[in-house]
Formats: sequence, structure tokens, C-alpha cells
Amino acid sequence: MNNEQRILACVDQSQYAEHVVEYASWAAKRMSAPLELLHIIDRNPMVATGTDHSGAIGIDAQETLMNELVDQDEARSKDARERGRVFLNRLRERAIAAGVKSPDVRLRAGVLEDTLVEQEKDVRLFVLGRRGESAETTQRDLGRNLESVVRALRKPILTVTASFTEPHRVMIAFDGGIVTRKGVEMVASSPLFKGLPIHLVMSGKGGQNAAKQLEWAKMTLESALFEVIDAFIPGDAECIIAKYVRDQDIDMLIMGAYSHSPLRNLFFGSKTSDLLRSARIPTLLMR
Repeated sequence: MNNEQRILACVDQSQYAEHVVEYASWAAKRMSAPLELLHIIDRNPMVATGTDHSGAIGIDAQETLMNELVDQDEARSKDARERGRVFLNRLRERAIAAGVKSPDVRLRAGVLEDTLVEQEKDVRLFVLGRRGESAETTQRDLGRNLESVVRALRKPILTVTASFTEPHRVMIAFDGGIVTRKGVEMVASSPLFKGLPIHLVMSGKGGQNAAKQLEWAKMTLESALFEVIDAFIPGDAECIIAKYVRDQDIDMLIMGAYSHSPLRNLFFGSKTSDLLRSARIPTLLMR
């Protein structure tokens, strides 16, 4: 990966933003990469607040109402930008306190998914909260934008859960497929996890090539001087991974994400989303 590419931390004005910054700061230091904090302000449609709701207003009144709506929209946008600047500056100070030199901040107006796709070519790693501002007022355990954002991007995405804990034990949920093989190669070549033991776990039904695939992954990591604890555990992948994370006190999980189409997930559910709900630790998603 290009050393000039940056770590991009996507933050909204929620309780999860500080955790995102702390994990992004950790990654930036480990990878010796620049850090940027990005806050995106949604473009909300203008909302009328006038008192005339009759629906039968004259031409002059229509013009007055439109002018009022424009003024209100400009005032809201100005207020949002000012609050966003204050918010980002506070998080920048937190990143500096965590040991990051000269983190950048950027305030953008737009749609989260579109904005991240535009930025992707210059990004080495995305970091974002598994839940966001809207989740604070709902019972959702995953943010409404998470799946669409992950599907739209091709770079690794670190999804953050709760308060920062420096990772000491990392697990790769390995299935022998192209995406998780790519994940093994990324771990082997990146400084992000250097010096940390890697738990390499394969689950499911196995098959003729399972042992050979697991051995390839282990050798790839060991050739990069990682300590590897490998295991093949038959059974349901979601249950196996969640139990292994708990039993071994795993701090961070690496896995492939959303390999099936959105239509299939609609009818059969998403294994990625199920795993994210089961393993309540920071998870590095590969596409």
C-alpha cells in the first residue's frame, strides 16, 4: 500500500466519534500514515416553518415564503458548518493527545457514501463507527449506512464499537476465499499488526482443500515473522467466531464482508451483519 495514502476517520456528532478517532490514531501511528478526520454534513431539504398552511396563498405570499425558506436554509447551513468546525477541532486535539502529529480535518457537505467513494483513491484505511448519530435514538445495533458504505468501497474498513482498547490479540476469520486470502496477504505486508499474535481460524464444513488453504495462510503469515495460532473448528461460522472471540479475549477481528448481493441478503440475511452483531469488537472488513 502507498505510504503517502492516509487514514481517513469518518466522524459524526455522536458518542462514537471519540472512539473512531482513538482507533484511527492508533492505526496512523502503527502505519506511519497521515490522519485525516472527515465530518460530512447532510444536505437536508428546506422545511417550511411559516404559519400559513392553507395551501391557497397568493403570488406575493409564495415569493415571501420562498425567500423565508432560503434564509432559513442558509442559517441552518451556517450553523451546521460552525458546529462542525468546533467539533472537528476538538477531535483534532484528541488525536494530537493520542500521539498523532498534525492531523488534518475536513468538513464536507454531501452524502456519506458518495463522499467516501470520491476520497477512496487517496485512502489507505477507512475508520468509522459501527453505529452513528442516528443509532443513538433507535434500537438498531448496526448503523443504517454501514452495509451500503462497505459495499461501495474497496479499501479496508475498520469498524469501531465502543471505547478504545489497544489491540493485543488479532483474529482472522479465514474461509479460503479470494477476499480472506487478500486479507492474509495484507496483514503479512502491513505494519498495522506487526508484533501481535495472529489467531487464524477456519470454520464451517471444511472440505478437501481446507487443510491446504489453512496451511498456506499460516505459512504466509509466519514468513512475515508473525506468531500464528491456527485452528479449524467445524460448525456454524457465526457461532464459532463469536465463541472464539470471547474465549480467547480477541481484541480485533479481520474478515471478508458482504460477498453476496443485496437481493440475496434481503431474502436470506447477511452473514456479515450477523457476525458484526455477534462479535462486539472492532472489525477490519475486507472487500
